[in-house]
Amino acid sequence: MFTHPFDIIMVPMQILIFLFTLYFFVIGFCGMWRKKEVKIKTPRKTFALVVAAHNEHAVIGQLVENLKQLNYPKDMYDIYVIADNCTDNTAEIAEEAGALVHVRTHPTKKSKGYALQWMFDRLFKMDKQYDAVCVFDADNLVHPQFLMEMNNRLCKGDKVIQGYMDAKNPYDTWVSGTFAIAFWVICYISHLAKSNIGLSACLGGTGMCFASEILKKHGWQATCLTEDMEFTMKCMAEGIKTSWAHDAIIYDEKPLTFKQSWNQRRRWAQGQFDVGNRFIPKMLKAGWKHKDIRMWDECIYLMQPHFLMISTIFIVISYIQLAFPPFYTNIYNFMPSQLMTAIMLGQYILPMIILIKIRAKWKSWLYMLLYPVFIYSWIPIIFLGFIHRNEHEWSHTQHTRAMSMNDIVGNVKNTKSIEKSLKK
Repeated sequence: MFTHPFDIIMVPMQILIFLFTLYFFVIGFCGMWRKKEVKIKTPRKTFALVVAAHNEHAVIGQLVENLKQLNYPKDMYDIYVIADNCTDNTAEIAEEAGALVHVRTHPTKKSKGYALQWMFDRLFKMDKQYDAVCVFDADNLVHPQFLMEMNNRLCKGDKVIQGYMDAKNPYDTWVSGTFAIAFWVICYISHLAKSNIGLSACLGGTGMCFASEILKKHGWQATCLTEDMEFTMKCMAEGIKTSWAHDAIIYDEKPLTFKQSWNQRRRWAQGQFDVGNRFIPKMLKAGWKHKDIRMWDECIYLMQPHFLMISTIFIVISYIQLAFPPFYTNIYNFMPSQLMTAIMLGQYILPMIILIKIRAKWKSWLYMLLYPVFIYSWIPIIFLGFIHRNEHEWSHTQHTRAMSMNDIVGNVKNTKSIEKSLKK
């Protein structure tokens, strides 16, 4: 096979691209259906709802008001807001809205992960104890049935659960629109797909639910730039998978400008490389030891940015080969052309199927024209994330889109279910 010195690099690279592409393609199609489920509708679990907020005066009041109106017995959950290193009146607004506010200041440990660790330590020392803890971002709004859905999953034995991450402002700008499409796609072709076939989902930073026993036993200690991914891997290394609650919906504010989107995704890329460096060897070893395919799948998930870098390098070399044929001519075709065509079309067909399933508005279909810009902009972001992977400075995304659940109705998915919930 190796007829050219460069084959030593290019052949393994092509094989790896083929295997990764085929794997994600098959997984993605597993998210095109949902398993039927008989749900437990009797409230049994108590919850502490924790919101980490840094200078969130524009949105924190709306979230607290929203959380107070969830369709769940009011004596079975409390709302806690961490006013983390705030220089505005976030604490005062949250307290006036009805939250239990805890003010935290620290000169260096300023990320969300540190704030959550600090709050969990305080929470478990209180006289009042809870069956579970839910975590939200200050810019969120939460579906009225969220706690009922999490109660259902906890009663069925799940310990770490991620809710559906919808968009609060999917039609504000083309950036928020393409960001929303990306999240909708991930919810189906990754989280729901893996849930359907028994694999683990991945925590998304907000809309998360943890059984208190897990946090007490294993601790949080997830303080990197992507604390959600870090805790996902920490749990999976212990054999605790992240479950997916498709009907436990939160609405997240998406960035309005490309610069905001760039900075946020660069932080995610830095964090994923950081977590990957620490957990890929551990997950490979644990997967072999326990013969647990879920651990290997999470390892593949961590390797996605590495896969994108390898694919980009391969494509660049391929273009160089076309421009300067003597440079390197052994581009092997490991993937049947029909399969390659199906996968290339699938990158666009799957998002369109999902837009149909969620009954997205016409604007989202227009944003699909710019969706490739969002997707391919990940390439330079991933390389920058790799270069700066050892930097851990937290970059805060400013949130300004103050909305209520009434504003959400008619604007996003599951409109009918929201309307019914609000009338109860």
